[in-house]
Amino acid sequence: MSCCNCHHREHEDDEEYDGEYDDIAETPPVLAVIMDLDGTLLNTEKATKGILNDFLKKYGKEVDREKEDNKLGMMHSESTAATVKDYDLPLTPEEFSKEIMALLIQRWPLAQALPGANRLIQHLHKQGIPFALASNSRTENVQKKVFNQQGWKESFSVIIGSDQVKSGKPSPDIFLEAAKRMGVDAANCLVIEDSVVGVMAGKAAGMKVVAVPSLQTQPDRYSIADSVLHSLLEFQPELWGLPAFEDWVRNALPIEPMYVQGLLQKGSLCEDTEDGPDALPDQVSGVYFGWARLSSNQIVKTVISVTWHQNTAKRVIRPHLIDEPDECISGQLLQILIVGYIREPSNKVNSPVHLEITEQNISIASEALDLTMFLHHKNSPLLAEKPIVDDIAEE
Repeated sequence: MSCCNCHHREHEDDEEYDGEYDDIAETPPVLAVIMDLDGTLLNTEKATKGILNDFLKKYGKEVDREKEDNKLGMMHSESTAATVKDYDLPLTPEEFSKEIMALLIQRWPLAQALPGANRLIQHLHKQGIPFALASNSRTENVQKKVFNQQGWKESFSVIIGSDQVKSGKPSPDIFLEAAKRMGVDAANCLVIEDSVVGVMAGKAAGMKVVAVPSLQTQPDRYSIADSVLHSLLEFQPELWGLPAFEDWVRNALPIEPMYVQGLLQKGSLCEDTEDGPDALPDQVSGVYFGWARLSSNQIVKTVISVTWHQNTAKRVIRPHLIDEPDECISGQLLQILIVGYIREPSNKVNSPVHLEITEQNISIASEALDLTMFLHHKNSPLLAEKPIVDDIAEE
């Protein structure tokens, strides 16, 4: 995958292994993991999408996407001050903070775990690996978000917000404090972050850092990280000396179901909903499989490639219906329930524009979807719901 410098490898079976991870093996062992919250574990961005834009409309302003991207990972106090300045609002940062925070809190319960987040939390907890949550948000806000996610509060060894340290990210303070509270040396900690300021903070703390960028189309900004992944589904604990996941079914991984619908045009799915809490997370990238309901109400097996077009910052979803001729479904509305993820070969490097669905992908998906753990999703109520097609049908 294009922005992933951490390809899946089995060293003993890979004759072309280039020693990419030898330096990891020679560094102090990872004994604890420290994770960010918003954008790393929790899809807060989608849940709160549109709030700032609606707020700015009252003042005749509209969101500047580049300015907002530059605020990713900032402390709330820094972000609010920057927003007031960026949009020349007739408010103090404190006044803006009070108004916008009331709107955000209403949406936080809608925020869903990002792909692989629950899996990672449950795995580390089961294996007895200490892991902390270190966010640039205030601790009380971190706790409010965490409490909405089943099992999270009880799993973390430490939960810490930026108000508990002298300086927030990109200062290393919050990560150093998390390591101290877990009783683990900084050199033995692995940080998982989505923002550039978070990656900078982790490196400044002397820790190994895995980046899972929120900005999928700007991977170069994360080059100082030790590894850059598309999503937590690509994370391989064993590469860092941690116990490996045990949930792979050959090369297929069961995941929490994700739903998407849209018109199939020229081989690509035009998403009906790209924003909001129910939209596919931006971190969804790679080869997946699941069930597709056609306009005829027939439900069939499907493999889906998901990539990001680097130039247009648009997601490209290309479904391939197994045992169904693609030319017969062009122009149809598809409802797709994604239920599994496919592990790519170790030497696979994919184009950012088009991720080819191979015969091996199709074979893996077809066999997996015959297994009970994937087959039962065929009867999911999500696929039984009547799609909202009026708007897209008119376009």
